[in-house]
Amino acid sequence: MNVRALIVDDEPLARRGVSLRLAEHPDITVIGECANGEDAIQSILTLKPDLVFLDIQMPGMCGIEVLRALPQGSIPCIIFLTAYDEYALAAFEVQALDYLLKPIDNVRFLIALERARRILALQQQDLLHSRFQKLLELHSERQDGGPAKRFAIRNGNQVAFVQSSEIDWIEAVGDYAGLHVAKKMHLLREPLHLLECRLDRNEFLRVHRSTIVKLDRITRIEPLANRDCRLTLQDGTHLRVSRTYSKPLHDLLRNRESAPVA
Repeated sequence: MNVRALIVDDEPLARRGVSLRLAEHPDITVIGECANGEDAIQSILTLKPDLVFLDIQMPGMCGIEVLRALPQGSIPCIIFLTAYDEYALAAFEVQALDYLLKPIDNVRFLIALERARRILALQQQDLLHSRFQKLLELHSERQDGGPAKRFAIRNGNQVAFVQSSEIDWIEAVGDYAGLHVAKKMHLLREPLHLLECRLDRNEFLRVHRSTIVKLDRITRIEPLANRDCRLTLQDGTHLRVSRTYSKPLHDLLRNRESAPVA
């Protein structure tokens, strides 16, 4: 597939840096560049890009305001560009696909680009998806309305199933959920807040606005200076626990440890 990309940044050198990186990928075509939020809105509505690299901090209208000004249904895949990590949360609140910190790391750039490819490939299959959505729901096993035991993952015209017991952790990826299984991520077409309702509350717990973890994968919990925590999973993955979710995590782990053995 050919991905049509738009670059929005008030700094010419930043736009050039993204453009040069994209030039190395034959399946990506840069269809335009914008230096401010107002031009970005007009270009998105007129050119209808598949993917937009959008700077958050711009004079006048910032990147987040650009997205909020767009009509529902006209927002493409967004990868935010920012010099400050504090804007990451705001990026995910407006359903950004990913965000890149400046100066851009080449490896992170490739990871974000591959995410975009996968999301766009899934979106192109929306018509097919609607035809067999009911079939997928039938295959998502539930017993007496209990937690889902497995999840149907589309890959082209094929459907694979991921058992809930295999999942290490889950992250929000725009309108999708990324199921992490043994260092691989499978995209499930379901927002994280809806998926959370289908999970076993005794096995999975929300630890961040964009993260759910399987409790028996946790090997270490470390307090941080800002009252957040950091988790280490069995495979070495590190995840941040925001202060909002720290107490529920400790309470649940304490209850599991004190539960009598059957």
